[in-house]
Amino acid sequence: MVLPRRGTRASRASAPEAGPAPGSAPGSEPPSAPGACPGPPPAPASGSPAPPTGTSLLLGAARHSAGRTLAVFLCSAASAAASLAAPALLGRTLDLLLGRDDSADFWLTVCAVVITAEVLLDAVVAWLSGTVAARSTAWLRVRGLRAVLDARPEDGARFSPGDLTTRLSANATEAGNAPVTVAALAASLLAPAGALVALFLIDVWTAVAFLVGLPLLVLVLRAFTRDSSESVARYQRVQSDLAARLLEALGGARTIAAAGAEGRERARILAPLAELSAQGRRMWLVHGRAVARGGVLMPLLTTAVLAVGGLRVAAGRISVGELLAVSRYAALAAGVGAVAGLLGTLVRSRSAARRTAGPAALPALAYGAGSLPPDGPGTLELRGVTVVREGRALLSDVELRIPGGASAAVVGRSGAGKSMLAAVAGRLTDPDEGEVLLDGVRLETVARDPLRREVGYAFERPVLFGDTITEALADGPGRIPESVVRSAARAASADAFVRLLPRGYATPPGRAPLSGGELQRLGLARAFARAGRLLILDDATSSLDTVTERQVERSLARRVRPGTRLVVAHRLSSAARADLVIWLENGRVRAVGPHTELWRDPEYRGIFTTPGPAADRDRAEGAARADGGARAEGRARQEREGGSRDRDRGRGRGRGRAPASAAGPRPDPASAPVPGTAGRPAPATDRTEP
Repeated sequence: MVLPRRGTRASRASAPEAGPAPGSAPGSEPPSAPGACPGPPPAPASGSPAPPTGTSLLLGAARHSAGRTLAVFLCSAASAAASLAAPALLGRTLDLLLGRDDSADFWLTVCAVVITAEVLLDAVVAWLSGTVAARSTAWLRVRGLRAVLDARPEDGARFSPGDLTTRLSANATEAGNAPVTVAALAASLLAPAGALVALFLIDVWTAVAFLVGLPLLVLVLRAFTRDSSESVARYQRVQSDLAARLLEALGGARTIAAAGAEGRERARILAPLAELSAQGRRMWLVHGRAVARGGVLMPLLTTAVLAVGGLRVAAGRISVGELLAVSRYAALAAGVGAVAGLLGTLVRSRSAARRTAGPAALPALAYGAGSLPPDGPGTLELRGVTVVREGRALLSDVELRIPGGASAAVVGRSGAGKSMLAAVAGRLTDPDEGEVLLDGVRLETVARDPLRREVGYAFERPVLFGDTITEALADGPGRIPESVVRSAARAASADAFVRLLPRGYATPPGRAPLSGGELQRLGLARAFARAGRLLILDDATSSLDTVTERQVERSLARRVRPGTRLVVAHRLSSAARADLVIWLENGRVRAVGPHTELWRDPEYRGIFTTPGPAADRDRAEGAARADGGARAEGRARQEREGGSRDRDRGRGRGRGRAPASAAGPRPDPASAPVPGTAGRPAPATDRTEP
């Protein structure tokens, strides 16, 4: 095989087609998992709906609880009507009582009924307001969370965990108050407006006295709204920053303790407190000023109205009962000053809605409506794939073909594009140019369920979801039998330590004391339980010791549904045991071929070694593995030509691999003895990349 030299790339890297391994069984659905390649979200495609804004989110929340919101408004309006009727009824009743009229008792009863109705309506409004706020908050949270989960994992990674938590918790709660606040605000204007009309009906001059000071009140409310908007937005941003820093520290608590950096980290976390305090003081100062000005202005207006009313009584223009009504209506009209509190709530809700709209505006990863061909071998093709993030090409014009049933190791130095290639291969993200095909079908045309049934992932740092370990390993659409879960755990060498947990498979994942290697094995078990025709392992065995890793690889070949394996590898042994190796360099395919052939290139050997005496030893061991691998292949060929037991062993070893006649030599260097060390195991040569 001729390999591209440094500075060139394979124009089309491919290997011969391999048929499906015997005994293929239909797979079940794998869980979707987040990727590890953050980048900016793509611009929405033409014709797609515009991303939600803060205002559109609030309108959507209002529509979600439209019936209850309308009920809040109607009950508030009815309460306002009762409050408007009460002064007139009390005034008439007082005049009848002073005149010793026999109908005074009837009107007294009417007053009691109206006041009782007002109290009951206020109670109903309070109950409905809590219900509407809770429903609106839940709708906003679900909308934002669904957008995060439906987006490309790299898009969701734009928000830090602390920032995202604040946006979908505290900010969503404040935004959820908007519908009921608007309803209450509209209803709260009815009583002052009605009271002003009543003043006109009783005596024009009392209404004029109130209107003289109304422009001053409008100026106070306008200044409050303008000044509080900016301070509230800043306060919420600083609050989110503080939460993000705290979550970062909790995640790195061991590192902080090991470095003795508790004091420095405490200072870093609490650094935004000064600005938070300043913005909080400013916010409440603005609110306090508005309340204080309103608190001075409204009593002055009420006093002016009463003074004019007293003069009109003295002049004989209105009665004592009407003066009582004027005093009550003046108080109701002065209630317009209470609008400042509702305006403050609405300002905070709008600012919070703009922050909640951030996650909700993430574009979804669109799926098609097609399906994959039944019983396909899992042939994976990348044609001219280019991925650009933040102006940097992470993958450049990648041409690659992995035959169905083969195992391929992706190697390269840090930043070569290995994880991005893994993300593109299983459509956790889409390339900016080119296309990805599985069994001849473009991935973007396949529906979600068929795609996730046939493409599985395991990651370096898996996250377990569910109330028990059994639920965590069975995570994904549809149900799978517990026997399948336990079989997958045994294949991943996880069954033994799970049984030692206090409650075994019923142990909650969050309460299980798991090491990094044990957590990775559970992540592998979850992937094995729902293995499809393509299984992608993104550095999923990095925390396993060499012996456990070898056991897992044997189980993957013999006990897990056969299919194509794409392994992001950092260890020499993983590359040596793969059918073919994909060598990435600066986002391009440098070469593709068996490890035994690539090992002849000193730059390929340099991926697994570090400068110094260890480098010579690793190169010697690698060469020994390559030489031993060729001889191991000859022995394997003889075994496959043997009896039925040897044929069964050949099927177990070749499961998920290309036949020798089609794919060429498939050595197993990890199991071959090093020349000159007969009877002794080959020394460990696992090296992580520098």
